[in-house]
Order: sequence, then C-alpha cells, then structure tokens
Amino acid sequence: MPERNDAALAFLLSRRSRPAKTLQLPVPTRDQLLPLLTAAARTPDHGKLEPWRFVVLERPALARLAELAEARATAAGRSPEQIAKDRSQYDQGLLAVAVIESPKPSDKVPPLEQTYSAGAACLALLNAALAAGWGANWLSGWASTDPEFRAIGLGLQPQERVAGIVHIATETVAAPERPRPDLDQVVTWISD
Repeated sequence: MPERNDAALAFLLSRRSRPAKTLQLPVPTRDQLLPLLTAAARTPDHGKLEPWRFVVLERPALARLAELAEARATAAGRSPEQIAKDRSQYDQGLLAVAVIESPKPSDKVPPLEQTYSAGAACLALLNAALAAGWGANWLSGWASTDPEFRAIGLGLQPQERVAGIVHIATETVAAPERPRPDLDQVVTWISD
C-alpha cells in the first residue's frame, strides 16, 4: 500500500473557497505570500516551459484596476449593473495574485496543455492559501478578458491571458458547504 498523507487528503476532501467579498484585513505579507507562490509554481508543467507567471496585486494596484475596469466596461457599452460587477472585485480586493497564462513556443507541448497548466497553477495557489489558513477565492470576470485591460492594467503581452485572479486575505465568516457533484453522474468506469 502507498504511504498515505491523511492530513492532505482530509484538507482536499473538505476544502472550500471563501467568497472574495467576505475577505478582510490582514492580508499575507510578502514573506507569507512567497511560500504560497512557491507551492503554486510546483504545478504540473509538461516540458518545464513555465507557461504561466504571477502578478501580485496589492491594494493600490487593485484600486487603479477598479477604475480601469469601469472605463473599459463603459467603453464596451456594458450595462450599469455589469459595470458595477466588473469593477467590484477590484474595489473589494485587498490582495490578489493574477495568474497569467504565458504560452511558450513548443513542438512537444501543445498550447492547450499549457492552458491547463496555468489553470492548475490557479488551483495550486488557491489550495496553498487555504491550507495556510487564509481565505481565498479564484475569480476572473469580464475585465480580465478585455485585451486593453490586460495590456494597460496588467502589462500583458498580446499572447498572454489571465487564467485567474486569486484573492487572498483573512476569512471573516465560515463559508457554508455547497452541494457537490454526484459521482454517479460524473464518473465512468472502464474495465476492459
């Protein structure tokens, strides 16, 4: 039998994202954030391409991004309700890490696998933050898909995309459990 890590398994079986709007101060210091980023950087990465990078967004940057999200959403003709939602995660955010999909040319690793690796980095960061005792939530939102917002706000190159924005701060309320998938509906067993 393989050696079990019961604590890690118990964590994964009970992990739950925390709503970003319920997160409060304090946020991790840079020294507290570095181990979480180190854990996220251990994500599966076929070919060792590192097809992702991290942009840490501190409070002043999030305030600037809220203004930019509103301006870009207004320019795109989005409704007032959509505009309010587009800027809210930046207005409410205290500290976030944008996980940037940064694909690399490769004859061996297709672009889709690089996209999956960036998504895995988001989940690894989220889980590392939760395991360290912080509240955390993985969001994206309309603004993160807007090319001008990505270029102006985050300094992304044209081939780069936002895989996710992971908000990390102190949990203020216990997140309620939510229904989980019925394994009978999502698992197929193939024996032969």
